[in-house]
Amino acid sequence: MKDFSLELNNGILGLIGPNGAGKSTLMRILATISRPSEGKVRLNGTDIVKSPDAVRKVLGYLPQDFDIYPNLTAIEFLTYIAAIKGLTGKGTKNRIEALLEELNLTAVRNRPVGTYSGGMKQRIGIAQVLIGDPKLLILDEPTVGLDPEERVRFRNLLTDLSGERIVILSSHIVSDIETIANNIAIIYQGRVLKHNFPDAMLNAVVNQVYEATVSEEELEGFRNKYLVISVMKRADAWVARFVLNPGDQAPTVPVRSVKGTLEDSYLYEIISAKRGGQHDA
Repeated sequence: MKDFSLELNNGILGLIGPNGAGKSTLMRILATISRPSEGKVRLNGTDIVKSPDAVRKVLGYLPQDFDIYPNLTAIEFLTYIAAIKGLTGKGTKNRIEALLEELNLTAVRNRPVGTYSGGMKQRIGIAQVLIGDPKLLILDEPTVGLDPEERVRFRNLLTDLSGERIVILSSHIVSDIETIANNIAIIYQGRVLKHNFPDAMLNAVVNQVYEATVSEEELEGFRNKYLVISVMKRADAWVARFVLNPGDQAPTVPVRSVKGTLEDSYLYEIISAKRGGQHDA
């Protein structure tokens, strides 16, 4: 990562970017699992590379792949994780019960977690992160494996938690980021392409997103001339969704203006960066 700078306050930061952009690397550095080769990371003024415990004592971290103990029940697993964090007693037991309820796991609380589905295991991972009331949450692709109803439940839980915490969330599901993030960072090849509020991200493509219907023979030339975000096959033609930048020559085929989305803005930034030939140092 190079020329990378972010300043965060309480709330939810959504990280989006293609595979290999550096999202997981950034999260491992912030969680003090990896060390940066250069630069500084500070929490309330404390250099966390020199003083990693400053983060670890307030951290809840969920990596993409986390370990479970398959023979333990949910209650046993979460009690074990709490003990590692130095948390015991009735208050901890009540917290575990509340988390199981919030994450819809009460009915399977006494089943070995090794028998859980992928989505249920992901929810157990989220529960273990939240034990101890951490003030910094780092969640790497937490909605992977969750069905739409579970994703909504999780988004609501994070929104409730975010008022007095810093939450850093990465996801390939742009709608999850759009729904709950207070601000968003688009990452590409170890750089921040854009860091702003969701509304500002949308304003970047307001009145610039269009759809055009083109033949298969016209499609390749259209892609070469315009910044095409997506294409869909319709009967004997293609519908190309594209961004018309100021100064671009208007297409000769009929077009219609459509409402821009956060995904349009994200893809616009990524495709523009690729066309600009940005590379890692």
